[in-house]
Amino acid sequence: MRTITHWINGTAVDGTGAVEVVNPATDSAVATAPMADAATIDTAVSSGLKAFEGWSQTPQSRRVHVLFKARDLLLEHRDELAALISEEHGKTLDDAAGEVTRAVDSIELACGGPAQLRGATSLQTGPSIDTKSVLHPLGVCVGITPFNFPAMMGLMMMSVALAAGNTFVWKPSEQDPGVCVRIAELFSQAGLPDGVLNVVHGGVEASQRLIDSPDTEAVSFVGSSDVAQVIYERAAAAGKRVQAFGGAKNHLVVMPDADLEVTADQLTAAAFGAAGQRCMAISVAVVVGPTAEPLLERLAERARNVVVGAGSETGVEVGPVVSRRSQQRVQQVVRDAVAAGARAVVDRSAETVPGYESGYFVGPTLLTDVDVTSPVYTQELFAPVLVVLRVDTLDEALELIRSHRYGNGASIFTQNGAAANEFERRVTAGMVGVNVAIPVPVAAYAVQGWKASAFGDTGLNNASWSFYTRPKYVTSRWESVRGQDFGFNPN
Repeated sequence: MRTITHWINGTAVDGTGAVEVVNPATDSAVATAPMADAATIDTAVSSGLKAFEGWSQTPQSRRVHVLFKARDLLLEHRDELAALISEEHGKTLDDAAGEVTRAVDSIELACGGPAQLRGATSLQTGPSIDTKSVLHPLGVCVGITPFNFPAMMGLMMMSVALAAGNTFVWKPSEQDPGVCVRIAELFSQAGLPDGVLNVVHGGVEASQRLIDSPDTEAVSFVGSSDVAQVIYERAAAAGKRVQAFGGAKNHLVVMPDADLEVTADQLTAAAFGAAGQRCMAISVAVVVGPTAEPLLERLAERARNVVVGAGSETGVEVGPVVSRRSQQRVQQVVRDAVAAGARAVVDRSAETVPGYESGYFVGPTLLTDVDVTSPVYTQELFAPVLVVLRVDTLDEALELIRSHRYGNGASIFTQNGAAANEFERRVTAGMVGVNVAIPVPVAAYAVQGWKASAFGDTGLNNASWSFYTRPKYVTSRWESVRGQDFGFNPN
């Protein structure tokens, strides 16, 4: 088995209290990772604090140079990184390689730092007075990232943070942390100074220690909504900048004029790809009008033909879910929904994969006639389960989306521009797709949810420039003026 370490001050650091990292396809341990104690967390933060003085004063061009080199190294080692992700997470190698590519998009965005970090100057804002604004980095920033995108989510956070002159402590999920340490090694190889990026492993206690530290300035989190709200409240109470992103139940509205073949293709990929373990996965299709049964027929054909298996195997389209607990929870929710009256058009939730009988597999499952109070609809399952609902009008579809607690993403498939425009204006979600099933914007825009999907003021990627900096306003006069003025000048 591999031994995963912490990464502190540019060095691999062993720890105690190791946990096993398990391959979800085989239910076998592939690595051990240490759980950081309080002293280890404090050392990582202190390392970032010490490095901040030099990194924050490093010219922007030099910081960008390091990021460019890191970008090249990540692409050079993409297959290696994808193999680590697949082994620990379970996703297919192609999906894992795609994750690395999207992570690199965030680095490329950050390489434009000099253009984003410009302040402004106004001359003669008063008699012989000039005023300017400048942007300063915050200090030591914390990233707490989820298991489903172990590389991409961390790089979405830290790329802009580092470009802006901050240092960073990354606490990845303990379920698949290996790739995160390897990324830190590649950044060091690219010339990132020791202590600017640190990686520590741990659970709730480690996260709390990072949030509570008097030497950390900002906290970014992605995970479940319940945890996101707790982290938001704790970090805000400690006076930190905080952005905490939670769960989702993304709806795709199918209008009567939609191309059903195209819609079925896109829905199949968006609902079942990555075993449904994407915060932007489509888990609800809302069919407006009479085309539900024809669409269900097409979806069922595709769902039955999806190839489920170990992510490392050639030709596999959907790997396992991340844990036995997740597998069992999803299977129970599906059983309960069917017992309560839902119709299982396709139910592969309990199937096993030959040669991988111990794996945590949940096959594509397609349900309809679901009550909107059922947990299969109200909860984020993070599994390849698609619920198909029927409504008569676009208004009803929009009301379904509005009344759900989550507001991460929503899409519409239609050939009617008026319907698409109305959907864009009225839908209550942060990311919207028109004939695009998974509407994650490119890095030059922000990743941002609404309602219980996000706590805090700014999104990731391009929106992070304001999150990871604070403005300073300078008013200056270089002309001697005699006399005293005890009030505001009326002129």
